[in-house]
Amino acid sequence: MTTPSDRPDRPHPAAELYAREYRAGLMDRREFLGRATALGLSAGAAYGLIGRPAPARAQPAPRRGGTLRIQMDCRELSDPRTYDWSEKANESRGIVEYLAELKRDGTLRPMLLESWQANGEATEYTLKLRPGVTWNTGEAFTAEDVAANLAGWCDSSVEGNSMPSRMAAMVENGQAAEGAIEIVDDLTVRLHLLRPDGTLMFGMTDYPAAVMHRDRIGTSVADHGIGTGAYMFEEFSVGERIVLVRNPEHSYWGDGAWLDRIEFLDYGTDPAAWLAGADAGEFDMTYETVSDFIDIFTALGWVESTVGTSSTVVIRANQEAEIEGIRPYADPRVRRALALAVDNAVPLELGISGRGRESRNNFHVAPGVHPDYAEIAPHRQDIPEALRLMREAGMMEYEHELISIDDDYRKNTTDAVAAQLRDAGFKVRRTVLPGSTFWNDWTRYPFSSTNWSHRETGIQMLNLAYRSTAAWNETGFRNAEFDALLDQATAIADDTARREVMARLEQMMVDEGVAIIPYFRSLYRHAREGVLNAGMHPKYEINVHHLGWA
Repeated sequence: MTTPSDRPDRPHPAAELYAREYRAGLMDRREFLGRATALGLSAGAAYGLIGRPAPARAQPAPRRGGTLRIQMDCRELSDPRTYDWSEKANESRGIVEYLAELKRDGTLRPMLLESWQANGEATEYTLKLRPGVTWNTGEAFTAEDVAANLAGWCDSSVEGNSMPSRMAAMVENGQAAEGAIEIVDDLTVRLHLLRPDGTLMFGMTDYPAAVMHRDRIGTSVADHGIGTGAYMFEEFSVGERIVLVRNPEHSYWGDGAWLDRIEFLDYGTDPAAWLAGADAGEFDMTYETVSDFIDIFTALGWVESTVGTSSTVVIRANQEAEIEGIRPYADPRVRRALALAVDNAVPLELGISGRGRESRNNFHVAPGVHPDYAEIAPHRQDIPEALRLMREAGMMEYEHELISIDDDYRKNTTDAVAAQLRDAGFKVRRTVLPGSTFWNDWTRYPFSSTNWSHRETGIQMLNLAYRSTAAWNETGFRNAEFDALLDQATAIADDTARREVMARLEQMMVDEGVAIIPYFRSLYRHAREGVLNAGMHPKYEINVHHLGWA
């Protein structure tokens, strides 16, 4: 994909501030690049602000043609706004594309957009569409399509739509605010935000933000196949295999789409089955490689790729869950007792073999990854205090059922937490469910573990998972004071300035015992020698247009 030479590269006031913070050691390079490019700078201009040349292309372009086979869960598709797993976006990304994409180095790259530019306050964004893009029906891709998708992303009335949390600065009364979306011409859309938001473009790269034809919003691409991408479905078998092939009737706008055929193959949740398939030569690339299997795949001669992220496993008690006439987790003393009984270093080691970093506390903001992370008093296991709180709540005799999926790291992490709860003196029963069952009701379990993917800033994560109205609020934590602080923090465009408010949000999560969040993961992927552009992405993205063979 090419980046146009006329993409706006004028230094943005906030980007210059980020550059000063980078030079002062207050922000790492990846954080700086993400923040600067989100405001509209090209990667080259962002590197220039910190006096470094943009990296040269690391490897040659792939050759044309061939088939690539990828191990990955094959999930059923729906309205992209309701996508709740990265796998779904990977399945459909060859057909429906995104306005921009997040690269491995943290920069944002225009895709269906040619460029974007934020004003100095990050309250107005001008989106320039890439000229010459067409749908595979032959119709032109225009500003009307973008405006219709933006309005759809803001629609809180759609069950399971998580995009309003990402577009919150444009949402009013559950819909796009009046005047928020302006069509300037066929290739230009201007957004007028209700409050500053420097993370808006990150939301447009997230996996539920696939751009649909304006007349197909609310549908599944598996039902009609209309998109701007180079590929089409040849086979779609949930739980088995999904095959994409080059669409011979469509002239693709980009310079990628190297492969003729891509096969996603489902080997279930047991990594041993993945290893057996790799050893038998049945596929060429993993979606993810986990825990003890990482070194084994490397020993096979496969190429290892890793990236540090804010991905984690959240063990949470659902505050709204009712069991036999009581709500056992409505009392913050119960939730706080559960958290205090756990030493987070134990699930880090037993759950993911130490391949990540221990969280500083039980809040969903990652040190060293999220630029708006604020330091507060660190978590310490305190069993006497945990017992005191549980006795005070009158729940020492209650048996907690802790539920998880049956896969490798999520099961192992949950086992480690359950063992510590038992060691502290609490009654805990473990229930392990197959993936086909677990995900049917994942937001409603009374006490369970869930894996959460990487987000670029802490404020994005809190808006997605802990705002009272968030579609993905699985904790049942609904707190008006927390929501008000979220509004305040989201309106602060500068990540460093946001930390003061973030500290209050983080402390509130700890005091309320919202969840046990033991670690933040490093992610791994393996591919056969000769597979190009298969590096592990912080959000598990696989853009089939980029993949190919040397």
